[in-house]
Amino acid sequence: MMEEEEGAEEQQRFSYRQRLKAAVHYTVGCLCEEVASDKDMPFSKQTIAAISEVTFRQCENFAKDLEMFARHAKRSTINTEDVKLLARRSNSLLKYITEVNENLAQFNLERKAKKKKKSEDENKDAVEPGEAGVVEIEN
Repeated sequence: MMEEEEGAEEQQRFSYRQRLKAAVHYTVGCLCEEVASDKDMPFSKQTIAAISEVTFRQCENFAKDLEMFARHAKRSTINTEDVKLLARRSNSLLKYITEVNENLAQFNLERKAKKKKKSEDENKDAVEPGEAGVVEIEN
């Protein structure tokens, strides 16, 4: 019974991996078509398959590295610093990731400030100045 469950689980992982590979292959194919039309230089099916395979393997390596970076920092969650560390060898990619991260951080700060202001405004409206801190007790 246990072997059947393990076999089913392994089959499910294999199926999921195949779907991921197919998605990568499709995306690489679309990108190659786009480049081919821009440069007027078509890609063979074998070339697209090779690029897809290398891309998939590189993504697997990235995932493992990111996991190890987080684990080394004694965290269970991968964060932006891990991604920056992964991209450290590509100055342009590192710069892009840093810019996107800073923009997201700024956006989140602005959103939090708006929420806080809205919350304060609602609290002001809910409690009239003359009623603040006054509790009536009826006997």
